[in-house]
Amino acid sequence: MKEQHKIPVSKVQRAAKFVETGAKMGGNYMKYYAKRFIDGDTGRDALDEANATDVYSALSQLKGSALKAAQMMSMDENVLPKAYSQKFQMSQYNAPPLSYPLVVKTFKKYFDKGPDAVFDSFTTNAVNAASIGQVHQAELNGKKLAVKVQYPGVANSVSSDLKLAKPIAMRLMNIRGKDLDKYMKEVEARLIEETDYELELRRSVEASEACGHLENLVFPTYYPEYSSERIITMDWIQGKHLTEWIKTDPSQAERNKIGQALWNFYEYQIHRLKSVHADPHPGNFIITDDKKLGVIDFGCIKVVPEEFYQTYFRLMEPGIANDPKRFMPLLEELEFFHPDDSPKERAYFTSVFTKMVGLLGKPFSVEHFDFSDKEFFGKIYALGDEISADKQFRKSNAARGSEHGIYINRTYFGLFNLLHQIGATVETDALKRNGVMQKAS
Repeated sequence: MKEQHKIPVSKVQRAAKFVETGAKMGGNYMKYYAKRFIDGDTGRDALDEANATDVYSALSQLKGSALKAAQMMSMDENVLPKAYSQKFQMSQYNAPPLSYPLVVKTFKKYFDKGPDAVFDSFTTNAVNAASIGQVHQAELNGKKLAVKVQYPGVANSVSSDLKLAKPIAMRLMNIRGKDLDKYMKEVEARLIEETDYELELRRSVEASEACGHLENLVFPTYYPEYSSERIITMDWIQGKHLTEWIKTDPSQAERNKIGQALWNFYEYQIHRLKSVHADPHPGNFIITDDKKLGVIDFGCIKVVPEEFYQTYFRLMEPGIANDPKRFMPLLEELEFFHPDDSPKERAYFTSVFTKMVGLLGKPFSVEHFDFSDKEFFGKIYALGDEISADKQFRKSNAARGSEHGIYINRTYFGLFNLLHQIGATVETDALKRNGVMQKAS
């Protein structure tokens, strides 16, 4: 992939890129309507493809929070048209890398010398590039290392980027601006944390130690002496990225083993630690040569407030969606209703949320769940299509639910998708039955 030699850093440069992108999207719409006028309704696929290409091209040049937002949206295939989600998935671990001179500049800022003077060897080309930073392979004293280097200017542009991206998000997601604000603040807070590599280093060490006893999980050792605000150095975990491993057609036993490790990892974090690795995409996981699950990135951590935790997981109790006396107060607490909702709107959204909870809560209501079940995921996608196409749902154009639900829902949706890609059957109560943790209250 072609390297990028500079990143627009100033507010003016970044704003200009958003304006340029908006203009390109406007031109694409004009072409679409002109073609439709001449040829009749030919569908929006070409329009979506053109817009997705232009938007991704701009975001990948801007890096940082702009590209991270695309990555987040790509995890939910029902949020965006397929052309967008497919293009935005590239941001997970296949963004255009920065050129080596910019990497050297970052090292000199924090270590007063280039990477070639810090390590015995250091790859001039990135081996992996994503939204916030890119990874280089290094070697020191015979040990192979992974060195993550943050893109210049990313940390200082989070707030301004999100303000610039807000109109695009409103248009793509059909949400009123005032309703979007609390969610934007939540995303902003997590993204600012994600650019703090010293915080990530501490959290990585803490999470690795806390989860190190779980079976079939591997974590790298981290090296504070070779890390800084914008650089993290850790052991190189040898193996295949999750997506590459799946392509090798592993046995069902291997799929179940990796899937169980992944499930246990998330269940333990949420129910015991009350904080969770909220970035479950394939680029953050390595399958080692001895078939264990390596976790290589703790940049995005969501601390789960106790009150939200208690209410959210009561919502997942079997049969609760069919008990209005218990179900409705939980919906109220989780902010799924608006004060100005009419009785008709409350009834409509109650019906929608009942379907959603009943479907998405299925893995929690059984001892074993087969995530390779295409029918289950087909129902999820069909429900998403049904809701997004419903005129009453679109008419409301109001965001619903607690802001804490953004990253928790994202975590579970991403986890379910990963387990579906793996094709694993997991014991959903394995940790409780084995005494690793008590049942969540």
